Amino acid sequence: MLCSRRGGSGLTGSFPRSFFKPMQVVESLLIGDYKIIQDTSLYRFTSDSVLLARFLRAKKGERVADFCSGSGIVGLHFFAENKGVEHVTLFEMQQDLAEMSRRTVALNGLEEKFTVENCRLQEIPNGYTEKFSLILCNPPYERGGFEKEEPKKAVCRKELSLSLEELVGAAGRCLKFGGRFALVHRADRLSEVLCALHAANLEPKKLQLVAGKENAKPYAVLIAAVKGGRPGIDVLPEKING
Repeated sequence: MLCSRRGGSGLTGSFPRSFFKPMQVVESLLIGDYKIIQDTSLYRFTSDSVLLARFLRAKKGERVADFCSGSGIVGLHFFAENKGVEHVTLFEMQQDLAEMSRRTVALNGLEEKFTVENCRLQEIPNGYTEKFSLILCNPPYERGGFEKEEPKKAVCRKELSLSLEELVGAAGRCLKFGGRFALVHRADRLSEVLCALHAANLEPKKLQLVAGKENAKPYAVLIAAVKGGRPGIDVLPEKING
């Protein structure tokens, strides 16, 4: 079976079955012809990633980073929905997920628009200091043990290898002055997130709580901050994700 790759000029190549690894499937992004590779044995993206990708709009010439990128869903979805994005860099510490993201990039013919970095956020090369105008992140934000979880999945969900402070610190270092940082996090950890952002000179400017249904307790929060921004936050109506 061959899977077609489409670029700006139509059909540009095809990939044999060997291009894909065992347990991997190709799913439509439901935006144009874009597709994403998912591994059924690893952590798969949730609706939180889609909400984050739609939370902000791109500015012209935007250079974007997707921290904790996993399969690359946030960066790819943001690119697909926004014209004017100059380049997207995906940062993922797990090698299997980073390699899968590279194949998704190739599958969509986006090699000139995307870069994939397989590294921990605490070890991002100095060449990325003050590089980006926008950083997006759906981080691991759960606490507690992971004794019953497969380690590769647990590290995507729980703060095992990356703390909130380390995440926000990396964003502050890699953003240009005036650049934006947007993330999704647990609603019950909102105060921690706001304090961490302030400590990294990232001023919260936009906030939206997310609930699963009407009149339900919010389970997540979307936050956008600006490096060196002035105080003042726009609190949006609650988002229902159900």
